[in-house]
Amino acid sequence: MKTTKPMSLTLRVLARLLSYPDDALREHLDELRQALRSEAALQPARAAEVEALIDDIGAQSAIDAEADYVQLFDSGRRTSLHLFEHVHGDSRDRGPAMIDLAQTFESAGLYLAEGEMPDHLPVVLEYASTQPPREARAFLAEMAHIFNVIFSALDQRRSRYASALGALIELAGEKCAPVNVPDEEPIDESWAEPAAFDGCSSAGQSRPDQPQPIHIQRKTLGPTAAPGARP
Repeated sequence: MKTTKPMSLTLRVLARLLSYPDDALREHLDELRQALRSEAALQPARAAEVEALIDDIGAQSAIDAEADYVQLFDSGRRTSLHLFEHVHGDSRDRGPAMIDLAQTFESAGLYLAEGEMPDHLPVVLEYASTQPPREARAFLAEMAHIFNVIFSALDQRRSRYASALGALIELAGEKCAPVNVPDEEPIDESWAEPAAFDGCSSAGQSRPDQPQPIHIQRKTLGPTAAPGARP
């Protein structure tokens, strides 16, 4: 049986890099780089791309880095880091899915900080980082088609952040398969899905004639907690 490499540190690094580039993030970029290197969970070429993202964030002024982040992730649906945006859109299923996912985190002993949304990708990655490697990889694999849509949208915009999504797809054991993602195409009924991630599809990313279920493991991890989570 093939052993899955540890990826906890790498997931936490990616979670932080995909978060708002505030002063706290900018002050710890070197530490994030060292954590990425120490675990060596990514292929060298992908790791180099993520390090280039770290360099770019560090090279920008705080104002420019923050403005670019907001423009990229908070001003459009295709690049949204809120995963249920790509699954449920504005449908009524989104609320129950949020509750279900938050309860999943709580069952693992993790609680959302004030203002955090459970479907925000950095939050999801912090949860995944608390799981054993095989479970974390399986968890990511069932969302890989959503990551691929976001990756494609970022890649089409020539954004440095595409490297972080490419890294997630790699950690999921999948390969990036860029697709044409029209800017701000209205989300139609095909995006509305039942309970959290169950049978989700994203702009052609479902495998032909196959559902895309995700089964989030509810496992209590004792005292372990993800960064930013409150016990």
